Formats: sequence, C-alpha cells, structure tokens
Amino acid sequence: MDKIYDLVIAGGGPAGLSAAVYAARSKLKTLVLESDSAGGQLTDYEEMENYPGFTDITAPELAKNFKEHARKFGALTADGEVQRLDLESSPKKVMTKDGKTYHTRSILIATGAEPRKLDIPGEKELQGRGVSYCATCDAEFFVDLDVMVVGNGNSAVEEAIYLTNFARRVTLVVIHEEGKMDADSLFQERAYENDKIDFVWNSTLKRIEGDQMVDKAVVENIRTGELQKLDYDGIFIFVGREPSTEILEDTGVELDQSGYIVTDEGMRTNVPGVYAAGDVRQKPVRQVITAAGDGATAAVECQKYLEATEHWRENVLDTESEVIVFFWSPTDDDSLEAMRLLEELEIEEKTDKELVRIDAYGNDFIPDRYGVEEIPTVITIAGGEEKERIIRPTAKDLEGLLA
Repeated sequence: MDKIYDLVIAGGGPAGLSAAVYAARSKLKTLVLESDSAGGQLTDYEEMENYPGFTDITAPELAKNFKEHARKFGALTADGEVQRLDLESSPKKVMTKDGKTYHTRSILIATGAEPRKLDIPGEKELQGRGVSYCATCDAEFFVDLDVMVVGNGNSAVEEAIYLTNFARRVTLVVIHEEGKMDADSLFQERAYENDKIDFVWNSTLKRIEGDQMVDKAVVENIRTGELQKLDYDGIFIFVGREPSTEILEDTGVELDQSGYIVTDEGMRTNVPGVYAAGDVRQKPVRQVITAAGDGATAAVECQKYLEATEHWRENVLDTESEVIVFFWSPTDDDSLEAMRLLEELEIEEKTDKELVRIDAYGNDFIPDRYGVEEIPTVITIAGGEEKERIIRPTAKDLEGLLA
C-alpha cells in the first residue's frame, strides 16, 4: 500500500491551511490537496481589512502566508481536485480527478463554496465572455468599459468598488428599495462616496444578451415589472455561494437542506474520522477568520480522534486477553467511586483480564461509537466483540468481573 497519511485535507483555503498548520505542528502526517492556487476564495479578492493582527495586507498575501506557515511545520501540499471519497475502507481513500489515490486515517473537507448562478438566459452561454463571478480575476479585461454588478452584499459591493479601478462606470443592481443594501455599513458608505458607481434599485437581472461577447443586460423593476435593455460590456454576478459538496455523493456524510455539511462544534461530521471546516459547512458566519478557526478546531479534534482510535486498537481490539473497558468521568461522583472499587479489586493482578479506562469527559469518540450514554459503564470485550455491558455498576457487579 502507498503511504498512509494521518490527515488528508481537501481544499487549500483558510480553513484547510489553518488545519494543516495545527495538524503538522502536532506531528500528524498531513497532506493538503489544492484544486486551484492556494488560498481558496481568498484569491478572488484583493482587499483584506478585517483579519485580526494584519492592518495592511492583501488577500493574496494572506493566502501566501497561510501556505508558507503550513509548510514550515511540515505539511505537504499537492495539486489535485478531489473527485471521490471512500470512507468505508480502512484506511480511507481520497481519489483525485487526475487518477491519484491517497490513503489516510482521517479526512477534512474544506472545499469551500462556489458562486451561485442566476440561471437566466445568456448567463451560461456568455460565461467567460463578459459574464464573470470574480472581479479580482477579470477586472483588467474591462479597462475603460461599462460593467454591471449584480448583488448587494459585502462581496458585491466590495467587488464593485474594486472594479472602479479599471472600468469607466460601474452599475450596482440592487433588489431592495433605494438606500437599502445587505452589505455592512462601511462598504455601503464607500460605495455611495465613489462617483464611478451608479445604482439601479428595486431591480433584478432577467437576461444577458450578446453575440460572441456581452452586449446588453435586460433589467426588470420588481415593483412595476418594467423591463430595461441597457448597454454593458461586462456582467459581474455576486448573489451568494453554494457549498462544494459534490465529492460527498453516496458517502453518507450528512448535509442540510441547502447542501452544507452538518457538523458539531468540534467540526465532526456524522462519519467517524471525517471533519468539515470553512464555508462548506453549516454555520452562521462565513469569513476568513471563522474559516481559520474552524480549521484549527478540526485539526485539534482530529488529533484526539487519531490518538483515541490508536489507543483503542492497541489496547482493546488487538489484544488476545479479555478486556474490561471502564467508561468514566472525573467530574462524576459515581465514576470516582467505581474507579476506587476497581482499583481495590486488582483485576489485572488476580485474573488474565486487561483493564482499560476511557475518560468519556475528555474524549467522547469511543463512547459515542459504542453507544455509551450513561457514566459509569463497564463493557467486557473479547476478540473485538462486546460480551457484556453493565450500566452504573454496583460493588457486587464489579466483584463479578473477577470471575
């Protein structure tokens, strides 16, 4: 078998690279698979004003720093767009579109999100020929030309402002009534103050026209139903994003109704050893700082999972002796009393059985895996199979373990 990684990260954005920093620093064999240049959605923007500790840095510069930091601690990176996952094999498999397969003990999904399409006539046909979803990528093609920006959130307004450095005029199409936008007040103020930005209120884009290139935009006033056909050289669409979760098809990983990955506060999915971080997961705030935090959390939790599973394999599953597993918590009085009684019994000295203690408070993976819901619980395992379970054992129950 090829090299087995401790953690393979699908996605090289802020979430994936932050996880790589923490994982590699903890000496986990870590690989980051990047489908594009490192930085993920960061590379779609220019300004970066709200990442704590950096008052004067661009988004591409920050993305570069993320990657260099991860490499400093030994994380490996490779070009490769993940196409499919095999989460049932042991170790797990990550397959890329270029035919490579990577084996890993755990996986972090940090594939981010893609621009949401309007699905209107002309959009697909003219994408790349005047229709764009990235001002940073394409602004230089519209020097001294007239462009339209559809959307009114932070991304739309920020990109409209950025486009004024290149275009002759920028028109922002806003679905709300005049003076109302979804963007933060800071971005709104900057847009209003920019004399190269015009606004079309109460409107949506209905159709894009052009032969080989964008030529016209048909805009509808949602109040009156009036249609306007306006001349534009470029259309930039920023109406939100959709999670990139195609690789999870038929894997059993839980998604919400919008397609985002469902995780707990530890970034754990419903599949053991599989984590999700950043814009691809269900969360209320999608910013670089929250993605980085997700990645750090995922890496720490992943390390706990790997340590717990390795300890379990070595001391329970692979041992020839019968194993008594004691699930307890240092915060539970009954657990402490049961622990005292077990130590007095000296099970390992008086029998050929092994005693393994699992702190359910500090690491809940194994308890969850075995359906341990009450503490303390004692499970007897032989040959990897459960033989007996005692919930909240009495002194007599514990004495019976000597038999």
